[in-house]
Amino acid sequence: MLLMPLALSACAANPFGSSSKEELAPATPASERILDPKAENADPALGPSGANCPQIVAWPDDRLLTVYQAGQVGDALAIRHRGEITKMSRECTLYGDRVIVKYGFAGRVLLGPKGQPGTVTLPVSVRVSDSDRKTLASDSMKISTTIPAGTPAGYFSMVKEVSFPIRMGTRPQDYKIFVAFERNVPGAG
Repeated sequence: MLLMPLALSACAANPFGSSSKEELAPATPASERILDPKAENADPALGPSGANCPQIVAWPDDRLLTVYQAGQVGDALAIRHRGEITKMSRECTLYGDRVIVKYGFAGRVLLGPKGQPGTVTLPVSVRVSDSDRKTLASDSMKISTTIPAGTPAGYFSMVKEVSFPIRMGTRPQDYKIFVAFERNVPGAG
């Protein structure tokens, strides 16, 4: 109990904590357990949908990123690869007027007609907003996956943590965590 204020003050200084790696390794069944609400490590107090947690959202345009050969954006035959965020989940803990959310997302990178096996790195941004759409915290990261020769896809997963205050009169589920691919990649369409 004596260490609790120290842990919370660390979260206030940098609201985003992360797993031990900033770059992503290929997903494994153990690393995806947080993404399955029925998994053995899911918090039963949150219910099957995490009803007492902020929502985690990736809009359809934000969960997909297609990268084309230079100068050929929009040409389906010039696609190098396509990133897709396919799963998201979260669990949270309340400490008075502060919530700590452990969130995760996973997905894949598919090779296109002009794609080649190897490592693909794509930028992702995360933003936390309150019910008034005011940004409380934001973070940018790079996800990487290796697409082996003879395989059309590589998989990634990320688990991170964010902490932020809850205003008087609001509930954790009034807040949202937005996950999106950034479009600042050469050839992004």
